[in-house]
Amino acid sequence: MARIAARMEAKRTLSFEFFPPKTTAAQLTLGRTVGALEALEPDFVSITYGAGGSDRHRTGDVVNWIRKETSLEPMAHLTCMGHTRTDVASLLVEYRRIGVENILALGGDPPADGHIPAGDYQYASDLLADVAASGSFCVGVAAHPEVHPRSLDRASDRRHLADKLSVADFAVTQFFFDVEHWIRLVDELADLGVHKPVLPGIMPIGNKQQILRMTQMSGTALPTWLSDRLDSVDDPEHVRQIGIEVATQLANDLLDAGAPGVHLYALNRPEAVTEICVNLNLGTA
Repeated sequence: MARIAARMEAKRTLSFEFFPPKTTAAQLTLGRTVGALEALEPDFVSITYGAGGSDRHRTGDVVNWIRKETSLEPMAHLTCMGHTRTDVASLLVEYRRIGVENILALGGDPPADGHIPAGDYQYASDLLADVAASGSFCVGVAAHPEVHPRSLDRASDRRHLADKLSVADFAVTQFFFDVEHWIRLVDELADLGVHKPVLPGIMPIGNKQQILRMTQMSGTALPTWLSDRLDSVDDPEHVRQIGIEVATQLANDLLDAGAPGVHLYALNRPEAVTEICVNLNLGTA
């Protein structure tokens, strides 16, 4: 039972997210992280994709390595930006060949220089349709509890997500810090007749500068209560502990609210994720 949707039907899932390394040192760090977190026996792990498809080969390499060399079940991120249908068809054939069963179909971010390579896809829904039509994968999509930063308004954002979930098997959210955001999102989808699982993504805060940068990029709000707590301390270890405490409480609140599991953004480091799992009595380490 490697398909994520089936695992969610059977139990509450535990999952982690990694990003492809760009240097030899980063590759070694990821290897140590995967080794440490494998002991927690997550239900799956996801591997991100770079802006404009820039990490497409690195993503595939990591997915292939995880599939062959570990006991983990990888979910490959795949973005439509800069891809032709031929590109996507080739990637799907390769993933099917190595036994990958789960794909997260995304719109993707433009490259930092703003130049978007030519491609056949305009929206994530177009990519989703092709991946789903292959019939070989359990397909997830992205959800933004606080509304996608490029959405016109909340209502249209939810209708668009509902349309994607009429095709996809589940959604994984952008990170957020208040459980009410997830509850409201699920309620709004239910009002539209959609009851597919929406897996909450949780970002452990590692340092102040990093989280400020990531919230600005994603459109996620940094709540005043959290900003005040972070501003009250200077010691990096104290900041890290606040991050672990906040993530643990959020995960606990989400599970109490009926979330189908928790998806922790590991940022290619095992320590915070391991501590959160121990706090929640998740995993087997």
